[in-house]
Amino acid sequence: MSPASKAQQKAVNKYIKSNYDQLHVALPKGKKAEIQEHANTQGESISAFVARAINETIERDKQK
Repeated sequence: MSPASKAQQKAVNKYIKSNYDQLHVALPKGKKAEIQEHANTQGESISAFVARAINETIERDKQK
């Protein structure tokens, strides 16, 4: 598979900007690797795992 052209990358970036909110999260050194390892065990990307963790926490907090 060849790398994406500049036009393709620009299109992807435009799509992401139009369809997703992005967050920047600062974590202590080493935490990213721990999260990646856990996400891998669940068959998820880091983004999918973080989104699931947030959604499950919000739902749990609503039940209080």
